[in-house]
Amino acid sequence: MRIETHPILDFKRGPKVTFFFEGRPVEGFSGETIAAALHAAGVKILRHSVKLNRPRGFFCAIGKCSSCLMEVDGVPNVFSCITTIKDGMQVKRQQGRGRITLS
Repeated sequence: MRIETHPILDFKRGPKVTFFFEGRPVEGFSGETIAAALHAAGVKILRHSVKLNRPRGFFCAIGKCSSCLMEVDGVPNVFSCITTIKDGMQVKRQQGRGRITLS
């Protein structure tokens, strides 16, 4: 769900962009963050806590908490709330503290 109109704010949306979340294509708009695009697509759980495996979602939206850390293009611990989407980007929930995958 996205806010389409607002009485005060004007939304200037960029062109549509397709990225991949856990292998599934997801559409968003250029300039939109990963977390916002996933939230609009119905994905509410972005990761699970390290110790108790509790679900974590979109929380602070300014990159100050760790609720939205995800693996992006093979790089762990990316703040999805402040990272904008790019065409073809590969995003997935990371397990635990995240691990760098060497090719």
